[in-house]
Amino acid sequence: MSERQEIYDRIRAAGGRDKVILEEMIRKGFWKPGTAETAIPEALLKREAELVSDLRSLTAQQRRYQDREAALKEMRRERLAESRRKQKETEERREQERQARTAAWERRKQDEILHLGDEGSANLNQLESHHDRLARHGLPDFATHRILAQAMLTNVGELRFLAYGRKVAKFSHYRRFLMPKKTGGHRLISAPMPRLKQAQHWILEQILNKVQVHEAAHGFLRERSILTNASPHVGASLVINLDLRDFFPNITWPRVFGLFHALGYSRSVATIFAQLCTEPPVEEVELDGQTWQVATGVRHLPQGAPTSPAITNLLCRRFDARMAGIARKHGFAYTRYADDLTFSSKSGDRDAGRKVLWQVRRVIEEEGFHLHPDKLRTLGKGRRHDVTGLTVNESLSVPRNDVRNFKALLHRMEKSGPVGCTWRGCGDRILARVGGFANYLMMVDAARHADLHKRAMALLKRHGFQPEIRHPAKRQGPPPFPTPSAPPALPSSEASTGLLGKIRRWFGGK
Repeated sequence: MSERQEIYDRIRAAGGRDKVILEEMIRKGFWKPGTAETAIPEALLKREAELVSDLRSLTAQQRRYQDREAALKEMRRERLAESRRKQKETEERREQERQARTAAWERRKQDEILHLGDEGSANLNQLESHHDRLARHGLPDFATHRILAQAMLTNVGELRFLAYGRKVAKFSHYRRFLMPKKTGGHRLISAPMPRLKQAQHWILEQILNKVQVHEAAHGFLRERSILTNASPHVGASLVINLDLRDFFPNITWPRVFGLFHALGYSRSVATIFAQLCTEPPVEEVELDGQTWQVATGVRHLPQGAPTSPAITNLLCRRFDARMAGIARKHGFAYTRYADDLTFSSKSGDRDAGRKVLWQVRRVIEEEGFHLHPDKLRTLGKGRRHDVTGLTVNESLSVPRNDVRNFKALLHRMEKSGPVGCTWRGCGDRILARVGGFANYLMMVDAARHADLHKRAMALLKRHGFQPEIRHPAKRQGPPPFPTPSAPPALPSSEASTGLLGKIRRWFGGK
């Protein structure tokens, strides 16, 4: 580039020739800026340069606007470029905000349980506990979901998975099967899968077992049994046995939630505990080659969960107090073993018995339970008085027919072996059943049944039977998180057909 061209570029950049001349004069010492002689000319030169620059800008704009179509096109181009720039900035800002929200949501999910299904999420943000109630019962307090999960030796994600209420699922937290009853028919047992069972055992040991129950309750409690339940009725002249129908299904989710909340836990923690300790009635439906677990009703206590008996004992504290008050008023003794109620009187007053029954029926209805009409028995003098399978006429003893049948079973097995033998209608695991009943006899009356127990143990030893000894492993930390397998299918009912339409609608099918 020539020296002349450099001078032209400099003049163009400076805004005029005079300004370049002034700069050169200052550089070479002919002009001293800031003095009185140079102040006014310098200001005039600066103002002239500004006016020349503005004039050139206006001239360029005028030249551009002389062509109307070109001017409009240029304006549109500028507006479009500005719009695209703003749009890109907006997209970038929204993407950053979305990523921030996603990261914040992931952090919250690591620390909080925010949703447990349509029916179990209303109170999850309410974490205010009643500290005085918890302290009165000696129960642990949990300020956050993370603290609760850590106390249960798990993490928030698994706790959410175990407590989540699904209307339709491919898996179940329970293995369901039918168990025959002594009186005929079958009882549905819902056995929790290992991870849920461990969580329920924690609730049982750390919370439920620490709360005092009524002294009339004897079922599923330490240092209480069918013996302590039957003992108050030994030698009575009148015994009244009652049974509550559908005992566990009648304890629904709101009552379980209310129990934990009444103990002092926040609505959020009480909701999680209620979800862990209840299950809905379920139908298994085959659809498109897959088996679906469909919830068909209100969540209730499952018969088979370790927490269910303890929850019923706590929920029945007022029920037991009212029943004990009725019994005491009329001179009766009262005990309850799960859903079996027993009243007895030494006097044998039938009129008092009728008054007790009338008041008991009313209390049962008021407490939300239902009396089983086929299992109400009033046993007077001359009858065998049975209380939870034991005879209590003169002393605690096993019914004679049961002992005789057991002796006959031992005789057959000693002669022919266990093949083909049954006990109380069941032939599977006969040796285990023999050992269990022999230990039961020793528990009731060791002196009377020592010989039978000795024969039974010798028989088991002869056939090489060893009782199973289970040592539950202690969990050291959160386990891996595999997808649980589906439970064995139960016999499908006629109602399953009506559920197919629901599933298709839930999954967008026709």
